[in-house]
Amino acid sequence: MSLAIVHSRAAIGIDAPPVTVEVHLANGLPSMSIVGLPETAVKESKDRVRGALLTSKLEFPARRITINLAPADLPKEGGRFDLPVAIGVLAASSQIPADILTSYEFLGELALSGELRPVRGSLPAALKARESGRSLILPSANANEAALVSDVTILPATHLLEICAHLRGSTLLVPHQQELSKEPICEIPDMADVRGQHLARRALEVAAAGGHSMLMLGPPGTGKTMLASRLPGILPPLTKQEALEAAAIASISDQGFQANRWGMRPFRAPHHTASSVALVGGGSQPRPGEISLAHRGVLFLDELPEFDRKVLEALREPLESGHITISRAARQAEFPAHFQLIAAMNPCPCGYLGHPSGRCHCTSEQVQRYRARISGPLLDRIDLHIEVPSLPHEALRPTNHNQAENSAAIQARVIAARQLQLARQGKPNHELSSRECGTWCQLGEQELSLLDRAVDRLGLSARGYYRIIRVARTVADLDASATITLPHLTEALAYRRLERN
Repeated sequence: MSLAIVHSRAAIGIDAPPVTVEVHLANGLPSMSIVGLPETAVKESKDRVRGALLTSKLEFPARRITINLAPADLPKEGGRFDLPVAIGVLAASSQIPADILTSYEFLGELALSGELRPVRGSLPAALKARESGRSLILPSANANEAALVSDVTILPATHLLEICAHLRGSTLLVPHQQELSKEPICEIPDMADVRGQHLARRALEVAAAGGHSMLMLGPPGTGKTMLASRLPGILPPLTKQEALEAAAIASISDQGFQANRWGMRPFRAPHHTASSVALVGGGSQPRPGEISLAHRGVLFLDELPEFDRKVLEALREPLESGHITISRAARQAEFPAHFQLIAAMNPCPCGYLGHPSGRCHCTSEQVQRYRARISGPLLDRIDLHIEVPSLPHEALRPTNHNQAENSAAIQARVIAARQLQLARQGKPNHELSSRECGTWCQLGEQELSLLDRAVDRLGLSARGYYRIIRVARTVADLDASATITLPHLTEALAYRRLERN
């Protein structure tokens, strides 16, 4: 047989579209050409395939070899097509049976020795292989990641000869089974380590219960970063689907998927010098940015005013929509960005405005200019604005240790409140639309009167109006209250401090 068809997968964003590798052998001068919009690394695969076949004592046909990667208009990149190309050459030259290739999908980069090297994006490929009903043959280094997908057969291999033996039926590959550890993967920072800051602790609990974004304002050293790093420990556990979403994004990133992070909510804290591409993603071959790597987790932006203004403005769309679309001249990629934003900033350029020591000498114009670095539209999209003041020395004494409530106790209340929300409306409170707020967040006459006065005093927009209602609904859920009462609304209004300045 001079024609062989092998199934594989490309990598476009977090998607893994199917690619059919067609290998045709014809008479003529020995040559090998690859068509179908391959980039440089794909074109070079012919040299890696030739070397791998010869080193493995397999025949490399001295004929005119044409390899078509279909569909032709889909960009192909990386070394992921080395293995399917090699399998196609062997099948077209009758060295392995070609009739059973329809049951498999192949993915992997080849070394010149014939060994298989790992590739990015094996988890999205496994998800798509499950939909197609085929088994997935890939490098052993990718097996643990791909096996996170249930109901799909993962066949790992370390060498090309192992795959040939399997296809010939002499020595079958053993399906890989992923066994996730039940033990804690690593120590998660505990809220019991936080001294004082009762308002901030309560606001963090409200943010966790409703999925709200939060901005902390306070002098250096008051515990803003400590509080933010403990948010993942009080959030509800990830569902299997949410864990797969987060793992799929990590799989296509440059850092790759880490099996010991499975089931843990991501926590990303980029430096304030990060560019907009680093934050939202991009590049000629689009890659996910920090907001996508924080999908289903926490994005912490410390020293918020120090970020470039264009970088911060890029957050406005994903904060509302939960995804980011990256458009380039040659392609477009969409990445999920359903993250919880936690930001921190100093009250003034020196950081000590209002400090008991009186060490701040910033003028009101300097303070105003510093805070104006954060645009009103972005500030309006942040649900909770709180102050994190400096603590008295008495609160830091070792004798006060182990008196604060730990993360487990807070998480139990957060889970109970989140379950109320899912049972009532099928989504967390921060995802409620304005119409849904009218259905699930109804206010009495007294509450409406208070809210109207607060809107006039704080100068809130329509967006800020509904954000207060959503936060009040979360406070009521933490109180297991079916209705929003005055104390719930009053607490929600207390979390909009920056509008007063």
